[in-house]
Amino acid sequence: MIPENKKTIVKKALQTAFGVDSYEDIEEITIGLSNALTFRIAVKNKTYLMKIARTDELSAPANYYEYMKAGSDAGIAPHVWYLSTEDKISITDFIEAKPFPIDKAKEIMPKLLDKLHKLPPFHKGVNYSDAMDGIVQRFFGAKFLSDNLSEEIMKNYIRIKEIYPCHSEDLVSCHNDLKPENYIFDGEKAWLVDWEAAFLNDRYLDLAVVGNFAVNNEDDELEYLENYFGEAPNDYIRARFFLMQQLLHIFYMSIFMLYSSKTVDINIEGENVSFEDFHKRMWEGEIDLANDENKLKYGIVHMNQFLANIKTERFEEALKVISKSSRGN
Repeated sequence: MIPENKKTIVKKALQTAFGVDSYEDIEEITIGLSNALTFRIAVKNKTYLMKIARTDELSAPANYYEYMKAGSDAGIAPHVWYLSTEDKISITDFIEAKPFPIDKAKEIMPKLLDKLHKLPPFHKGVNYSDAMDGIVQRFFGAKFLSDNLSEEIMKNYIRIKEIYPCHSEDLVSCHNDLKPENYIFDGEKAWLVDWEAAFLNDRYLDLAVVGNFAVNNEDDELEYLENYFGEAPNDYIRARFFLMQQLLHIFYMSIFMLYSSKTVDINIEGENVSFEDFHKRMWEGEIDLANDENKLKYGIVHMNQFLANIKTERFEEALKVISKSSRGN
């Protein structure tokens, strides 16, 4: 099960961490979109998670391992038993996942994000806004949508981009990939895993990604943001959160349609699945985004939600709040 060229580094990791040459049991884990070799192993009657980077990925994992260790030390990531930047291998506690009720997630996840965002600053990495915009521009250049629809979406996307602030105080240590499989609920607390995408970023991005699943109405949003900020959110906070959600709708629309276009014909007609229902099914593990047809559906879900949101009073009000704040009024 372990590739021949990885057996030496696995033996070294086991000797260093546990003083043994081999595991008692091993099971490969294939759930999720990570390209790493991932295994559940048993050593001395306890289970651990072992991840080995393939030779074609994670060529410089120092930051990834550093942040995983920082999360472990802060009690928001599984305990780290072994890390090797040179060999690109890690061994951590294995967390047995339990069903994560949304009501608990609304309480637990924002507090977990608060602890994450208070970690010592990660490296700056890529400019996420610019990277996002590059993918959006690439998507529209592919001409998947009608001219009228493209114009409507792009016009409002630009309206947000022109006024959305990039304040240094809102650049914090972010995970940046908080889909449900990247946090594990053990029945009492949640743990963050898969730190490959972590870098310094806008706090509202992590908040908005988790909010896709935990926030379905105004009451949810108020509770969620209050659990993060420790007080009732003001108009500015709610406007930032809402506009970041809209930027993510456009980003996810673009990236998932682009990915799916490699194997699936792009057709935006058909069943109109609601944003809430689709995310509920993702949360419960019923939808696998490794499937290109599901990627396309997910892109369409985000596009339709954006089109609905830009017609609301809240969209115009959020733009006004942020624009006024950026002028210092």
